[in-house]
Amino acid sequence: MEGDLRQRFNPEGSVLRQHQLRMLELLKVIDCICKKHDIPYWLSSGTLIGAARHKGFIPWDDDLDIEMMREDYLRLIKILPEELPDNLALQTHETDPNYIFIFGKLRDTDSFLAETNDYDRNFTYQGIYIDIFPMEYIPYRLAWIAGHMQGQIYKQLNRKSLNETTIQRNINRIYRFNTRIGFPVLRFFSKMFPVKTIRHSFGTAYFSPRFAEDLFPLNRIEFEGELFPAPHDTHAYLTKIYGDYMKLPDLDKISPHYKEIRFTK
Repeated sequence: MEGDLRQRFNPEGSVLRQHQLRMLELLKVIDCICKKHDIPYWLSSGTLIGAARHKGFIPWDDDLDIEMMREDYLRLIKILPEELPDNLALQTHETDPNYIFIFGKLRDTDSFLAETNDYDRNFTYQGIYIDIFPMEYIPYRLAWIAGHMQGQIYKQLNRKSLNETTIQRNINRIYRFNTRIGFPVLRFFSKMFPVKTIRHSFGTAYFSPRFAEDLFPLNRIEFEGELFPAPHDTHAYLTKIYGDYMKLPDLDKISPHYKEIRFTK
C-alpha cells in the first residue's frame, strides 16, 4: 500500500519528491541550529501525521510544519539570520515588509514556489519553505478575535478593484495595528485567566488546542530515516486535533498548495 501511494504521488525523481527532499534539508538546518542553542521544537500537523503513518512525508504532502513555544520562537528568529547558510533566508514581516503572516518561514532561495491562493505574490522571498509556528497559552475566544483581526488582511488581498500598491499599504497598516496594539492587548487579557490550552499565537488563525500533558517532555519520532522532536504522546496529540489520523482521505480530492515550482540550483 505504501509503495503504491508513493508511486502514485511522489516517486523518486518527481517534482514533488524533489520538493519534499528540499524541505527535509531545511528541517535538518533548523534541527541543527535548535540543538546548538537548546531551543525545543516539534513536528506538527501533516508533517507529524506523515511521521506517524508513513515514517516520512505523507506521499502527496507539499509543506512541512514545526511548532515551538512563543518564547523559543522569539529566540530562534533572532538567532537564525546569523546562523543560516547563504542559500537560506528567514522570512518574517521584519525581513520581508510585504510578508503578511504572524508566523515565520525558512525559505530556500535556490528555488521558486508560487502558491495557488496567490497570497505570496508580493513577497520578497518566494522559494520552497517550511513553516515555523509560535505557540502559547491562549483561550479560544481571544484566539478567535485575533484570527478575525488578521482576516482583514486576506480581505485586502482579494480586493480586485484596488491596485497592488494600495492593497499593500492597507495590509501594512492592518499588520502594524494588530501586532503593535491589538495582539498585545489580547495577550495581556489572556494572562488574567487560567488557560490550559496551547494554541497558535495570536493572529495565526488556527484554533485547534494542544495540551501540555500531550506535548511535554518532548519525544522523538522517525521521519524520512532520521529522528526529530515530536510531542510526548503523538497519538493523543494527533487524535485530539484530527480524530482518526491513520485513515487516508479521499485520494481523488487531493490538490497541491502551489501552482508553480522551479529549482534554480
